[in-house]
Amino acid sequence: MAWEEVAAYLATRDGAILPLGSTEQHGPIGLIGTDALCAAAVAERAAEIAGAVVLPPVAYAPAPFNMGFPGTISVSEGVFAALVGEIMAALAAHGFRRLYLLNGHGASLVPLGSLAAGAPLALRLRSWWEYPRTDALRRQLYGEWEGMHATPSEVAITQALHRRIDRPPLPPPAPLDAAFRAAHAGDRHGPPAEHRARFPDGRVGAWSELARPEHGARLLALAAEEAAADFADFAA
Repeated sequence: MAWEEVAAYLATRDGAILPLGSTEQHGPIGLIGTDALCAAAVAERAAEIAGAVVLPPVAYAPAPFNMGFPGTISVSEGVFAALVGEIMAALAAHGFRRLYLLNGHGASLVPLGSLAAGAPLALRLRSWWEYPRTDALRRQLYGEWEGMHATPSEVAITQALHRRIDRPPLPPPAPLDAAFRAAHAGDRHGPPAEHRARFPDGRVGAWSELARPEHGARLLALAAEEAAADFADFAA
């Protein structure tokens, strides 16, 4: 869009969508930018459906636990929250009044949640995998092998959008028990060396090899549809 198009949009509407992801390893067959790629793809398609403005994605986020894997770039929670806060301030200065945060990275949830109090515009935070029908589909496709990191659902979306990494398939990882899932929800993992020692191939309970491009296409279409409906409700 050119600036005059943004001005014309603001004459009748005041909401925007901001995709947020990370730049971190996603196992041997997952692209490093998976979280940002998924969030941006869902946001762009949802914006097309809803007739909304979508911003460029924020692709850098806290991911210290994955710094034991080459390619990961982690920023502190404070830097991440400050950046998103300044983006919100700039949008508010131009007349935006609502910001839909479309998230693709578990470790961003806590710092994003802290921004709600005192934000210069109304916020709604959603992770693309939590929409009810999207969540049901990924559980139907992968069950417990969806795991917690390098999940087959997100890998499938990047396969549909970009490419599959050609390498010998790995066997399923060790399954995760309920206690581990509860203790590590929101990517609350340990120091990088400890995390890599426990999960040496980067997968956390996720059998990424179950991913298929056709799964990704279905998941992406469904998540975009649900995100568009949720944004429309928020904008109203």
